[in-house]
Amino acid sequence: MILASNPVGRNIAIIIAIVLILGWAVYVVLNLRGAKAEVGSEVELAPNRKPYYDDEELEGRKLTSVLLLGLGLLVVTAVAIPLYWLNEPSRQAGAIEGFDARFVKWGSELFAPTAQGGFNCAGCHGAKGIGGVAPYTLTDPATGQVRQVAWKAPALQTVLLKFSDDELRYIITYGRPFSPMSPWGLAGGGPMNDQQIDSLIAYLHSIQLTPEQAQAAVTKALADAKADPANAGKSDGELLFNMEASSGTYSCARCHTHGWSYDEPLVSGGGAMGPNLTGGSEGRQFPSSADQEQFVHDGSDQGKRYGQQGQGTGRMPGFGQIYSQAQIQAVVNYERGL
Repeated sequence: MILASNPVGRNIAIIIAIVLILGWAVYVVLNLRGAKAEVGSEVELAPNRKPYYDDEELEGRKLTSVLLLGLGLLVVTAVAIPLYWLNEPSRQAGAIEGFDARFVKWGSELFAPTAQGGFNCAGCHGAKGIGGVAPYTLTDPATGQVRQVAWKAPALQTVLLKFSDDELRYIITYGRPFSPMSPWGLAGGGPMNDQQIDSLIAYLHSIQLTPEQAQAAVTKALADAKADPANAGKSDGELLFNMEASSGTYSCARCHTHGWSYDEPLVSGGGAMGPNLTGGSEGRQFPSSADQEQFVHDGSDQGKRYGQQGQGTGRMPGFGQIYSQAQIQAVVNYERGL
């Protein structure tokens, strides 16, 4: 398996196999030829009954041939070991590369639609995680009325620019309450074991945009939004806050505006999965704009304190690799004015 992970190792393995096969073939042929003369006279010609070489021959031609054979094997060993050692770093790198590639392949199979044998992540998040729509049943807490909505599932092409592997593993394992994202890990009551979740995360790594690509996508989406006459008079911060989650971008309103995820937004920043940002709450939590900008840049860490009285859950993503500093500043200014 390891030798097959890179071309040089594979060639060495093939040569070794050919030499071994030829050696065994020669041995079998010589053994069969030597055995024919013994047929019918096994007692006289059996190897353990035949007279052996005398001392003169043993210490002459026979000894010389054995010593030459030993010398030849020593030379082969002396040459082969350094050659193998020179190839060892590339062999190890190839083995790691092959291992990672297998994890990505397994993860892509898990991400695939149900019809293709996967767990249907693609059914909500789109092929290669470009975003999609998921059916979801809402229950009105006041009336108990049940209805179906089309929930905008986020693109996953930048999820690892916002969350660490551990935070993403937690989300996959335990899901997102009050959304179509159900628990998928065994610990959360789902069907995936730890290795399957690791494989899925490896696949998500393989489809991530670079920070440069993500920032270019946000800049383009912002320019398109500003060119739309329907957005006349809106600040950059408001447009970014409510941006559609396309091309790997991510909307603040998804978590902070009730109903945004299914196109029925209520008060902008009024709170949903994320806290209410209106009524000066951000000013109370972050007396300094710079502190709030840093929080939006970095996101929250599990159990780590932030702002005046905040306690990090790990669910607030960091936007520092997706938005420029000027864009983060614009978002913070909009939030502080709500």
